[in-house]
Amino acid sequence: MSFYDEIEIEDMTYYEATSLYTYPCPCGDQFEISLYDLRDGEEVAVCPSCSLQIRVIFDAENLPKDEDGAAPVAPVAVAA
Repeated sequence: MSFYDEIEIEDMTYYEATSLYTYPCPCGDQFEISLYDLRDGEEVAVCPSCSLQIRVIFDAENLPKDEDGAAPVAPVAVAA
């Protein structure tokens, strides 16, 4: 897999309300990756407007925790 770039997570913007990390894409949009994906070992952030992808360099131990110190559980879709 080829990446547009490799970016340190410290260079990305974290939005606590949405648990999303973003980084500017050359197309004008933003690369995005969720905190839940990072905790699952995913390291590829994608741009929703173009085909570019970046590799996020991070240490899972340094990811944000919940207020009680535990890692949040990702929501699960349930079919009715």
